[in-house]
Amino acid sequence: MNEDGHVLKSRRGLLAASLAVAVIGAIGVVSTLHAGAEQIPDEPAPATAAAPALRPPAELPWGARPQRVKRGKDGATSKALKVAGLSVAAPAEGDSGAPADEYAPKGRSNKSTFLRTAKTNVVPPEPSADPSESASDSPSASPSASAFASPGSSGPTVNFIYNVGSQAAVSDGAYVNLTINKPRLGKRDYHTLAELAVQSADGNQIVEVGWNVDRVVNGDDDPHMFVYHWVNRQTSCYNGCGFVQYSRTVKPGDTLAVDQQKRFGIQFYNDAWWVAYDTEWVGYFPAKLWGDVSFTKTGLVQVFGEVAASSEKPCTEMGNGRNSDDTTSARIGSVAYLNGPTPDIVVRTTSDYYTVAQLSTRTFRYGGRGAC
Repeated sequence: MNEDGHVLKSRRGLLAASLAVAVIGAIGVVSTLHAGAEQIPDEPAPATAAAPALRPPAELPWGARPQRVKRGKDGATSKALKVAGLSVAAPAEGDSGAPADEYAPKGRSNKSTFLRTAKTNVVPPEPSADPSESASDSPSASPSASAFASPGSSGPTVNFIYNVGSQAAVSDGAYVNLTINKPRLGKRDYHTLAELAVQSADGNQIVEVGWNVDRVVNGDDDPHMFVYHWVNRQTSCYNGCGFVQYSRTVKPGDTLAVDQQKRFGIQFYNDAWWVAYDTEWVGYFPAKLWGDVSFTKTGLVQVFGEVAASSEKPCTEMGNGRNSDDTTSARIGSVAYLNGPTPDIVVRTTSDYYTVAQLSTRTFRYGGRGAC
């Protein structure tokens, strides 16, 4: 197996989380593959939104011309997408995200520190009776209002655990290959994910893209695409909070085909941080979201797996659930920068329950079963 490989699924954010702190650690980048078809038309405005004011580069971060992502019908599961050779699908009707001002927990890594714990008002919803089922197969997986604590209540502590690769890199952006998996999410845990994060040199300003399994955000146990951003270390929300949709075919929150590898990229262009997935530009975070802060280049790039758990001994898998010494474990690979240095990432783990194995200066294996 080379540095290329597999796919994912995602949706959007639910209820309030006052994320308070406790910090320690750092992160890195990933790599390649395709799946495309017809050329994108001249006006790729989203189907349900006004045309965005900005336009992306003519080529994706990895140099290819954009093409439409292969899309399945709404409500398709990650397994069904894989079998059909497709890439993404919208969640089932009624399974879209929460309003943009509602929050679910998200970890953060700075130069030499990780957000280790946070307080939240969110209580994870019950999983499906069969953990292998998604929300499309079992209605019990979808969260309801009763799954959350009242706003302002003293909720549980979220524990964030990472397997990460990182490099101080001044660039216009980065891209990476992520294997998309469907790791088991513990009944009381919040999420398990893999992502690319481009950051300011001090780690305070961040743009993220990746896939997550998160019943709070997505309502099921499938992998979904997500985007996220931070301003001055302050949390925002999944798949919204200023993100501008561009593609008609793929959007944050979509279910992703499992057991594939896809490219994820972020590039600063035309006064915005643009997000790319597979064969398309998805949308962007406008630079004005950072106000007077000049965040137009990366100073730090990180790629990582992250688990958000209800205890320090999580019952949740990271990656595909296999330890990094297994040659079939999940990969973050082929990290590359746009107008930046030669990739030379440093990898590490913040827990004994998940492992990481560096394969080259651009690629590593990661993951594990957790403590249960």
